[in-house]
Order: sequence, then structure tokens, then C-alpha cells
Amino acid sequence: MIVQQLNKVIYRPQDRPIVFDLIFKDTVKTAPLIVFCHGYKGYKDWGAWGLLAKAFASEGIAFLKFNFSHNGGTVQQPLDFPDLEAFAQNNYTKELHDLSCVIDWVIENHEEVNAIDLKSIFLMGHSRGGGIVTIQASEDIRVKKVITLAGVSDYKTRFPKGDALRRWKKDGVYYVENKRTKQQMPHYIQFYNDFLAHEARLQIERAAKKCTIPCLIIHGDADQAVSIEEAKKLHAWSSNSIYKCIEGGNHVFGAKQPWEDSEMPPDLIKVWAEILDFINN
Repeated sequence: MIVQQLNKVIYRPQDRPIVFDLIFKDTVKTAPLIVFCHGYKGYKDWGAWGLLAKAFASEGIAFLKFNFSHNGGTVQQPLDFPDLEAFAQNNYTKELHDLSCVIDWVIENHEEVNAIDLKSIFLMGHSRGGGIVTIQASEDIRVKKVITLAGVSDYKTRFPKGDALRRWKKDGVYYVENKRTKQQMPHYIQFYNDFLAHEARLQIERAAKKCTIPCLIIHGDADQAVSIEEAKKLHAWSSNSIYKCIEGGNHVFGAKQPWEDSEMPPDLIKVWAEILDFINN
């Protein structure tokens, strides 16, 4: 039977809580675990991620998906972005700290699940989350494989430049519209300052070159949000990587929010099959 432990919470004395889902097959005694990191303006319940989680669980692979602590969701409302103040306070180092805390939780509580195989912890990140898992994998010996879905190859180029950057420094905040919710999503200048303070650590190229564990890089060639050229760079930098192009695949592999179908979109099924092959071989 597939067990879904939904909206569980990791409470931390010094930090905001982390809301997560753990999906697994209760008959599997040593399940590999995928820890999934969402991307920018994302969350664990977006689109078809839940169906993807169940698809892996059905094959005996446990799946943990979580909201970054400052993604804009709350414990009470983990969907969408009810807390824009938290969103404004987010940055890459907080996301890395969150991911590390999630792995800590798995190590400390793996017996809650019939049994997670602690020697088979894999990270998977979508878009911006692809950079996070690459950096974490380069630093964390507990991670045995890493998977990027439409992953970014660089963070610095994504910051505002020129007049826009000067305005951001002067005003202390800039806004990006969420086209679906119509919210003006605030970004405090701390995001940029934190990046500069940790720039060496946050270079995805450096992390990819340092990472020697197996890496699967999946990208759609019709991705208009993150160019497929970024996947090719990641592949070139990663000495132990496999690169898979999803022909006609967009940034979210055919999914959308809300996803009301009972099946994953065809391109996401292709992604699932590639990951399954990568994990099992």
C-alpha cells in the first residue's frame, strides 16, 4: 500500500518550520529516498508533483517533498503564498540550510518509515532547486545521487542589473508579479547581499565540478524559462553525469497549476522513466 504522510512539520527552535510530505510503499523494507526541492515561486504541492511522488512510491522508492521555509507558504496554508514577508526574506543560503535540516530529519527519524535506506539518499531539484541540490550534493557525503529537472546553471546572472539593481539597492525591495496569483512578490535587498557574501559557495559551476557522485540532468528543449544550454553546461562540468533531453518539453514538462488530471502529463512520465532507470542502474 502507498502511504502518504502529508503536511508533516519539522519545527526548529531558531528557524521557521518546514512543511513536508513523505510518500512510500509500506511493504518495502529498504527504500531508496528521493528528496525533492521545488523552484522559484514553487511549492511541494504544485501541479503534478504529487502524482510524480506516488509514481516513485509505487516502484518502491520513497519520496519526500517539502516547502522551503521562506517560500511564502505557512504551516496552516502550505499552498501558494500567504506570507509574502517570509518570501521577501528568502535567499539561497536559507534554502541550503533547509535542505540540510530535512536530510538531518531523515537520518534521525528514518524508522518512522518502514525503513529508508540511508545509503541511498538522492536529491532532485526543479529549476532554481536544481542549483540548490547540486551545491548540497557537492558538500554532503550523505547524498549518493543528484537529479536536476530544468535546472539552472548560474544564480548571479538572474539578479537585476544596471539601473534596476541601483533602484533595488536604493529602495531596498523590488517586486515580481506572479502571473497566476496576480501577487506582487517582494524581494528584499538582503537576497542580493547574502548572495555576494556567499558567492563562492553559491557558484553552481564550482559545485558541479566538485561533485563526483552520479548526476542526471534532464531538460526540455522547448523550455522558455531556463535555456537548455544551461543543462549542457551542467553536463560538461559534471564528470559523472548523464544528460537527457525531453524533445518538445517545456519548463514544467507539461504540468500546470492546478493539475486536475489523474495521470501525469506525457513529458513528465518520460522524466519519471528516465529517473527510474538512473536510480535502478
